[in-house]
Parts: sequence; structure tokens; C-alpha cells
Amino acid sequence: MDEPRATRLVEAVLRCYPARWRRRHGDEAAELAALLIRDGIPAGSVAWSYLAGAARAWLTPRPGRRLSTVACALLVAAGSLGVSAGLLASTVPARAAVTGQAHGPAQCRPGPPEPVPGVIPAMGRPRVIGWEAGHGRSC
Repeated sequence: MDEPRATRLVEAVLRCYPARWRRRHGDEAAELAALLIRDGIPAGSVAWSYLAGAARAWLTPRPGRRLSTVACALLVAAGSLGVSAGLLASTVPARAAVTGQAHGPAQCRPGPPEPVPGVIPAMGRPRVIGWEAGHGRSC
């Protein structure tokens, strides 16, 4: 590859780097690429290496942003917990399932009679403890 074409290729690839990187390292990188190409390294190989470096430069977080990234993650986690807690606090306690159909409004139903000492209780429905919505008392 002729030298002007190789130089244009390297300059094009160097434009893929972030501006902050180019300001700091751009001249040195262009000079290094020219030396490598002059020593016989193919311009395409140098350009490919610089292109991979540009991708890393874009994807690697800056040192000053680590703290802000952690702070943002903590805020998101706290917000998620707050929303979850708010949803849990606003829900009405679940009612126990009743196998029979209820007639009329939800109300407390009496359970089986208290066991008599010395008598084995019959197999029956277990006692269901329910909550009336809005009253905050158990049945």
C-alpha cells in the first residue's frame, strides 16, 4: 500500500477514537503508525489494531465515572425497593380459600366447635381465619 493511502487509512481509524483520547494520544498514535508501516508492518494490520483499540476506548468506563455509575445503581436499587415496599403495603391481605360458595358480602364464618378433652375430633374442614377488608380485625 502506498504511503499516502496508508496514512489516510490510519487517520480515518484514529477518528474512531473518542475526542478526549485523540486530544491526548492522537499525534503520538499517528507517528507510531507511520513508523510501524515504514518498518514493514501492513497498514491494514495497524489500522485493525487501532480500530480494536478505539472500540475498547469507547467501551471502557472512565475512572471518574465509576463513582457515578455505582451511585446510579444504588439509586435504582433503592427506588426498586421503595416501589416494592409501597406495593406490598398497599395490598389487602389475601383471604383463605373456601371450598363452598359464599353468599352475600364477605363475612366471618364460625369454625368447628372447640375440641372436647379425651375425644378424637372428626375429620372436617379446618378452621379458616379471615380478614374483613378495611376493618383490621380477625374473625
